[in-house]
Amino acid sequence: MASPTSLHPISGQPKQPDIPYHPDEAKWRARTARRLAEDPCLPSTPLPEGFPKRLIGPLVWEGEQWADESLWAYSLSEEELQEIDRAVRHFEDSGRPLTQVDRTTFPLPKLSHTLHSLTIELYAGRGFFVLRSIPTGLYTPYQNTLIYLGLSAHIAPTIASQDPANGSMLGHITDLRSKDENGSSGAPAYMNVSQPFHSDPGDVVSLFALGEAEEGGESKIASAWWVYNELAETRPDLVKVLAEPFPLEMFNRDPPYQLRPFLFKCPHDDRIIIQNARRLCTGFEGLPRSPSVPPLTEAQAEAIDALHFLAEKHCVRMKLRTGDIQYVSNLGLFHAREGFVDSPQKKRHLLRLWQRNEELAWPTPPALEERFKVLFKKVPVEKQRFPLEPDIRSISRGRGLDAKAKRA
Repeated sequence: MASPTSLHPISGQPKQPDIPYHPDEAKWRARTARRLAEDPCLPSTPLPEGFPKRLIGPLVWEGEQWADESLWAYSLSEEELQEIDRAVRHFEDSGRPLTQVDRTTFPLPKLSHTLHSLTIELYAGRGFFVLRSIPTGLYTPYQNTLIYLGLSAHIAPTIASQDPANGSMLGHITDLRSKDENGSSGAPAYMNVSQPFHSDPGDVVSLFALGEAEEGGESKIASAWWVYNELAETRPDLVKVLAEPFPLEMFNRDPPYQLRPFLFKCPHDDRIIIQNARRLCTGFEGLPRSPSVPPLTEAQAEAIDALHFLAEKHCVRMKLRTGDIQYVSNLGLFHAREGFVDSPQKKRHLLRLWQRNEELAWPTPPALEERFKVLFKKVPVEKQRFPLEPDIRSISRGRGLDAKAKRA
C-alpha cells in the first residue's frame, strides 16, 4: 500500500512531500531508502491487474543503441528540398489560410512516401526521428511555418491546440522571460533552464529548430517502455502507484486540479502509455503548486523521481541544428532538455506542434479518451491561429496574469 502523506507539524494537515521541479537525486535515493526500510515488502507488490510483466518490441531501447545519429536522422536531399520549395509556392499561389494546410494543398509526390515510412517509426518502431536540414534562412517566418505544417501534415496531420484560450495551434519554445512582467513565465519551456523528463499531450510532439543557443540546449529522449520494464522487475509497487490517480494542478483553471494516473494500459493488448506530468505535481516558479490541491503521497513522489532518473540513466542525447525537425512519440517515450545560454548572435528558438495520426493511432485507454478529445477537437477551425511571433501560453503565465486561462 502506498505510504501516506506526511502531516504539517503545526496545522496537522497533510503536506506536500519535498519534491522540487528539478529532480534531486540525493532526495530521491533517501526517500527510496526510507520507504524500503519502513516496508521491505514493497518490491513484492503484485503488478496491477492486466499490466504486463515485461514489454517487448522496438520501443524498448537504451540510449547507447542510438549513438550513431545516422540511425535516426534523415537528411533531406536536394531533390526533396526542391519538392518542398515547390509545395510552398503551390500553397502560397492558392491563397489559402494556414488552417487549410494538408497533404493535398502541400503536395509532396515523392517525399510523402519517405515521410510515411518515418511515421511508422513513431507508432511501431523506435518512437522518434529527425528531419535534417531545411534551409530556414531562405524563407520568411511565414514560409518556415508553412513548411513545418506541410511536412507534419504528411506525418501526423491532426494537431492539438497549444492554447485553447486564444486558439493558438503553434507554440514557440524560446527564452521569453523578457515578455513577462515578473521575469518568470511560470513554465520552463519559455526560459533557458533545463527540463526534466516528461511527456507532452497527444501522440506526437514535434520541434522545428529555427535557431540554436550559444551553448547547451541538448535534447534528451528515453524509452518509457524501458523504464516500465525496470520498475516492473524491481519496484512493481511503483507501477501500482503510477496506475492510480494523482492530484494534478491545473494552473489558472476551474476546477483547480484533476485526479488522473500517470500510467495507462491500452485496450486489447499489452501496450502501455505513461503521461509523465511532473510540473503538474510540483509546480514551477511563477506557477507554484496551489495549497488548495491535495498533496502527493511519499510513494507518488518517489515514483515521479524514479521515472526521471531511470530515463536519465539510459537516454539518447542529440543536438538539434537550425533547420532540423524532431518528431517524438509521447506514447512510448519521454523527452527532456538541458539548460542553455543564448547570445546576441545565437538564440535558441523552436516551433512546436502536438500531433496525431488517426490511421496509425494506438487504441486510446478509456481514462484518456476525454482528455485526447479535448486536446484535438476543442478549437473550431475558424478560430485557429498560427502565430508567427513567440508568446507565452495563457495557462503558463504566472498565476493570475491571464484571466482568460481560467476559462480555457
